[in-house]
Amino acid sequence: MAGLKDKRGFIDKDRLDPSERKAMEYWQKRWGVTADQLTAAHRKAGHLIKDIAALLGKKR
Repeated sequence: MAGLKDKRGFIDKDRLDPSERKAMEYWQKRWGVTADQLTAAHRKAGHLIKDIAALLGKKR
């Protein structure tokens, strides 16, 4: 995940790295989507949260 890895609990609010479990859990809960839906949107839209949110029809 892009961001400060030394900070415990840091979630980058601009980019999503699907290999980061905490980030995936955060966005799944926030948007009410499954891991598969989030991964598919990430593959289509790329790393930027704003693009993934737009694809899913959710607010950032």
